[in-house]
Order: sequence, then structure tokens, then C-alpha cells
Amino acid sequence: MRTLSRANPGRVASPARMVLSAMCASLLGIGLSRFAYTPLLPELVSSHWFSSSDAAYLGAANLAGYLAGALLARPLAARLTPVGAMRAMMALAALSFFACAFPVSFLWFFGWRVLSGVSGGVLMVLVAPTILPHIPESRRGLAGGMIFAGVGAGIALSGTLVPLLLQAGLVRTWLGLGVLAVALAALAWGGWPPAGPVAARRVRFVWPPRVLAIVCLLYGLNAVGLVPHMTLLVDFVARGLGQGIAAGAGYWVVFGLAAMAGPILAGHVADSIGFRRALRGAFLLQALAVALPVWSHGPLALTVSSLIVGAFVPGIVPLVLGRVRELTPGDADRQKAAWSLCTIGFALGQAAGAYGMSYLFALTGGAHLLIFGLGAAALAAAFLIEIATSRGD
Repeated sequence: MRTLSRANPGRVASPARMVLSAMCASLLGIGLSRFAYTPLLPELVSSHWFSSSDAAYLGAANLAGYLAGALLARPLAARLTPVGAMRAMMALAALSFFACAFPVSFLWFFGWRVLSGVSGGVLMVLVAPTILPHIPESRRGLAGGMIFAGVGAGIALSGTLVPLLLQAGLVRTWLGLGVLAVALAALAWGGWPPAGPVAARRVRFVWPPRVLAIVCLLYGLNAVGLVPHMTLLVDFVARGLGQGIAAGAGYWVVFGLAAMAGPILAGHVADSIGFRRALRGAFLLQALAVALPVWSHGPLALTVSSLIVGAFVPGIVPLVLGRVRELTPGDADRQKAAWSLCTIGFALGQAAGAYGMSYLFALTGGAHLLIFGLGAAALAAAFLIEIATSRGD
């Protein structure tokens, strides 16, 4: 952080301060708003707030909101400015925690989970492009890794904090998370760059359709493959294996710690072997890791699975970004257009996978292993498609 703070002194926030705000935004908008729900799910069922199938659908609601947020981010930024939109979304995320402390009805809870997802989608689209132009070019890789590490920090924090808060009951747990969310929003509030408008100019997109379709498809399949761990890992350990919420939360902490390191490690590997090869390896490793709980329920298997999948939840992002840059060298406008489409593809895969798996989970009476098997199949398909389409390159 010290090296980042040397550039751009003056009236505006320093680069280090901007990175801190961006970390807070990713921690709140995705790390907590999405992933704190995972260790809460078993208690929501055990305390009879919702049935197991309803609780699974509520987990998917956040992912549907994320898709909506990804689509709305640019129009919202054009209306409010990027900084105004990010501040509004952090406030909305904080409000959603307080609202979820009161289970008025399934629809009430569902609506607020969707809104929390919208906030995460908007923040994911806007945070890095808003901050990185203000970071010295030689430090943008480091800054990007730190921003995405906020997601992992939120996962690890939820795994340690939620079990402690649950000792005081579900209501106080949601309220406690709301207080933490307010603190993160307050910490980030004054650390953004000057609130400039979004350019209204449309960019003509001329990237080859076949290449674009393949990258979007692979990223969407990767999103499907991540759904089982993101929504059911803790519930699988706590209720499916009968080991309790503390054991499930322990694996969630492992998941979160790996997510903190994942983006930095993924970028380092890609720098050494190239982004396409790194992506191919990522698909294969994830497929094996997601399938691992189907083969073995032992502590070692669950730990390895949590580590690998946790690392790639945020770690896949810089790999796809790097692949986009490889395919559109030196053309920032085309890179932004391609990344926007890839993000929508990921959000679509995530939402479709979550709702489809939630339906099957309810239909089968809670067949965790089936869901993990389907996630592994999606990632295996991504690996095979990447191999098949690489011929002649």
C-alpha cells in the first residue's frame, strides 16, 4: 500500500486510499452480501424461518440480483456518476442486512436478497474501472489483486463472525452484519476519485463473434460450476454430513482464505504460462475440486475442495480479463465491450445454475451430492470445449 500511495498526491484521495475503498466495496457488495448467507442457511432452516428448499431459493435470489446489477451498472453510473452509484449500492447492501433481520414473509426476504445481489453486480462492474485508471500503471496488477481480495476477506470474515453472532440468535446476527456493513460503507465513502460522468459515446464492437461466444460460454459454465460451493458448502457439511454449523463454517473460512490469495496467484501463473493455458488449467482443477466431495467426505478432501474452489471464485476473474486483453491487444474500448459481455455471461450462468440447482435440490429432498456432481460436469464441459476450440490456434 505504501508504494501505491506515492503517486497522485494532492486534494483527491491517494491511490492507496482509493484501493482501500474499493476493497471495502468488494468486501461488502459480494464478500458479505452474497457469501455471509452461506453459513446462515443451515440456521435459517433449523430455526424454522424457511424450509430447506425455500432457503436454497433465497440463496439463488442474490445471484439473480447480481445479473440485474451487471446489466444496470452502466445506466446507473451514467445517471448518478460512478462514485454516486457505488455509494448508493453500498448503502443499499447495508440496508438489506437490517431488512433481513425481520422475516416478514418469503417475498419480503426474497426481495431484499435480490436487492443485495443488485448492489454486488453494480459494484463488481464499476469498482475496478473507476479506481485502476488512477493507479500507477506499474502497480495496477497489485491494486487489482487487492481489490478482488476483498471478496475473499468477506468470505473469511463471514465464516468466523457469523457463527459467533448466531449465538445471540438470527435477528441479532443480521443486525450485527448490518452494523458491519454501515462501517464498511462509511470507511469507503470519502476514498473515491473525483465523481466524473460516464462517457455517453457508444463503442462499435467488432470482435470476432465466434471467439466472443466461446469466451462467454466458458465463463458462464465456470459460473455454473461454482454454484454448489457458493450456496451449499456449509449446509452440506452442517446438515448433509451432520457435522454441525461450526464444522461447516470452518470449511467456509478455508474457502475465504483461499479466495483472498486466489486472484494474486492466478495472475502470477498466467504471467508465466499465458492466460489461455492458465484458464484451461483452472477449468480442470475446479472440475476435480467440485467433484471431490462426491468421492470423499473426509476432512482432507473437503479442505482441498474448499481451498481450490475458494481460490478460483475471485481468481477466475483476472484470468478471463487477461484472456480478453490477449484477444484485443491495445484496444481499451473493445476490451471494455468484451468484458461487459463476459460479465453478463457469467451472471447468466450463475443465476441459471443457482435456480436450476435449487429446483433440483428441492425436488430431490436435498440431494447435495447431485448438485456437486452437476457443478463438476459444467466445469468439465468448459475444459473440453476449450481444448476442442484450441485446435489450429
